[in-house]
Amino acid sequence: MIRAPQNSSAVKESILVVDDHASARESMAHVLQAEGRTVRCAASAVEALELLEKKSFDVIITDMKMPGVSGLEFIRRLEQRECRSQIVMVTAYASVASAVEAMRHGAFDYIEKPFDVDTLEELVGRALRFGENVSRSEGAANSNAANSNAAAPLLGASPAMEALRDRIQQVASTAETVLITGESGVGKELVARAIHASSPRHAETLVSLNCPALSPQLMESELFGHVPGAFTSAESARVGRFELADKGSILLDEISEIDLSLQAKLLRVLQERTFERVGDCQTMHVDVRVLATTNRDIRGEVEAGRFREDLYYRLAVVPLDVPPLRERRSDIILLCEHCLQNVGQRIGRPPRALSENAKDLLTGYDWPGNVRELDNIMTRSSVLHSAPEIDADDLRPWLMGESADAARGPTASLKVGAKLHEMERMLIESTLEKLDGHRGKTAEALGIGVRTLANKLKSYGYGPRDKSLARAA
Repeated sequence: MIRAPQNSSAVKESILVVDDHASARESMAHVLQAEGRTVRCAASAVEALELLEKKSFDVIITDMKMPGVSGLEFIRRLEQRECRSQIVMVTAYASVASAVEAMRHGAFDYIEKPFDVDTLEELVGRALRFGENVSRSEGAANSNAANSNAAAPLLGASPAMEALRDRIQQVASTAETVLITGESGVGKELVARAIHASSPRHAETLVSLNCPALSPQLMESELFGHVPGAFTSAESARVGRFELADKGSILLDEISEIDLSLQAKLLRVLQERTFERVGDCQTMHVDVRVLATTNRDIRGEVEAGRFREDLYYRLAVVPLDVPPLRERRSDIILLCEHCLQNVGQRIGRPPRALSENAKDLLTGYDWPGNVRELDNIMTRSSVLHSAPEIDADDLRPWLMGESADAARGPTASLKVGAKLHEMERMLIESTLEKLDGHRGKTAEALGIGVRTLANKLKSYGYGPRDKSLARAA
């Protein structure tokens, strides 16, 4: 684990600047050195990662668009390493998606090019203060604690979450393999970490592997390691994830994505707890608890011939299903407020509040992306919304699909006392929008003639070719 050093009056604050443009690197370094800080520079994410193997930094400033490993991928890798540096993303390509994604993977904040000296200094100062507070809090709790194995709390007071927590406690004390199922974004990895944290192995390492991220060729090496010369680019030995997880636990995230040819080797590990590194004939023995997740119907995958039946039964010794967010609506506001608190603390702003109509909207929404979508929207709202309270109208553009329409409800935009002609106009416009501006389909849906619809649209000020609302029958 890479940890930022504790700052004191005797220790200079250390900054790492990562940018492929020499002039930009040197400019930022000069500004920060003028404030009395120690600054190192790297011309690429790869160079920065090598430097971080030897030294830790209080703050890392990284450009977004770099050749090879991008700034966003660099941030993801730092997250995987559990890097404790505060990360600031610099971009000339600012977008909601990139900013939110970077912050979701641990970035403290972002700054858009071109920026002035004062803005950079203020942001780095905030990042340093936040890092000091985090380090102080962790030190007070237990400076020697294995924080990398600590599990985030599974929030929720719904019956579904109470039942899930009970099941976790039941299976955690055993050494049995657990298959965690559920839709994408429900928090399957959090459940796995909760199982490990409550198990007799909690003091040992939980090693995780994101199965869809690797090709079949790289997957075997990642799982079991390799010896020098095992394949063309294998210049040195590599320790695999199973070996790293010895005496602890391994999390195989989205295991249904593992190639069929590799599943037989994985089955052997589950049965015998033995394997060979790629290119080696020496058998390795490990004591590992296996936790696996999938968002697919794995029985359906077995029937389709894409997943081995014997491997399925070895994995599903203890199946654990995580309920989607729409099945525990009473937890939605609790989760939203928790996310808003966390984001506010991370970006150094007071947490935003939700208005009552925003709460109604969020509770009625089906959340197809589950908790991951909720976290994304709360982060986006905190970053982009300047007012202290978030209203339903601020959130509606970010909700997706038919469940968003259902969440709005038939009277979501109507006020008591609205005139009949106002309600009629809202109904016509919303129906027209829903049907992609097609007048013939809209007239049919409303039970009126196309000419009648055209006359009403004309009275509202829409011309015959006005945006998508003018699409002909």
